[in-house]
Amino acid sequence: MTIHGLFFWRIDSIQIIILISPFIATMKVISYNVNGIRSALSKGFLTFLQEENPDIVCLQEIKANEADIDQSLFEALGYHCYWFSAQKKGYSGVGILSKIKPVSVSKGIQHDLFDYEGRVLTLHFDNFSVMSCYFPSGTTGDIRQEIKYQFLDYFYNYINTIEQHKEALIVCGDYNICHREIDIHDPIGNKNSSGFLPEERAWMDKWFSNGMIDTFRHLNQGPDQYTWWSFRTAARSRNKGWRIDYISSSRSFEKQLVASGILNDYVHSDHCGSFATFNL
Repeated sequence: MTIHGLFFWRIDSIQIIILISPFIATMKVISYNVNGIRSALSKGFLTFLQEENPDIVCLQEIKANEADIDQSLFEALGYHCYWFSAQKKGYSGVGILSKIKPVSVSKGIQHDLFDYEGRVLTLHFDNFSVMSCYFPSGTTGDIRQEIKYQFLDYFYNYINTIEQHKEALIVCGDYNICHREIDIHDPIGNKNSSGFLPEERAWMDKWFSNGMIDTFRHLNQGPDQYTWWSFRTAARSRNKGWRIDYISSSRSFEKQLVASGILNDYVHSDHCGSFATFNL
């Protein structure tokens, strides 16, 4: 957390008066599908954290068990480390690095399959919660596409249950869905592709009309801004990408959102990071 303030002082023969202006604390959140945390570390991920200096980092597809991650590397940068790995080795999994110590931590969303696959991790702070989520992909066939739809329905209802308790949320993650045509390089050619199907896009419409905002699109309306590129056909160098990674927030954060963007200058994965900065 960064605190901005101005300090003034006056010294006279009688007393010392210190006047402190009102301060603004900002919180920078990054979401990043690293496609293997150990692989990302070998490609300069720690340097990325030092340069960007986020307060909270939500990671997806860590592909490692907690015992296999050298947490001291992150702790040396001031982070508390939290992980929720898939039971299947080398698959899925999420994590959160936070310089702000949470009040409590929730692993999973009380669903056997999705918790087995390590899909959702939540840190609860005094006035809000931050989630790192890795939505299922449907690209491997009809069975996984149906599981993706089941996740979308279940997760939407789960979030509604949380919001009924007036909990402000920041929901980071790889949603594996492009919302609008502006979010994909070839909307016509991909109209029947998993990740851009009408049913998936309709879910995103519902998501963002039910009290959540897309922090990136809230401040950035330009085209050709993506977060994932296929490893095939030099897609990244040609910017033939998809924006499938999001930082969503409750509308209660709307006036506090001061910056958002995509960090595509760093290459640790087939994805890149996204960030949002909030005044607190």
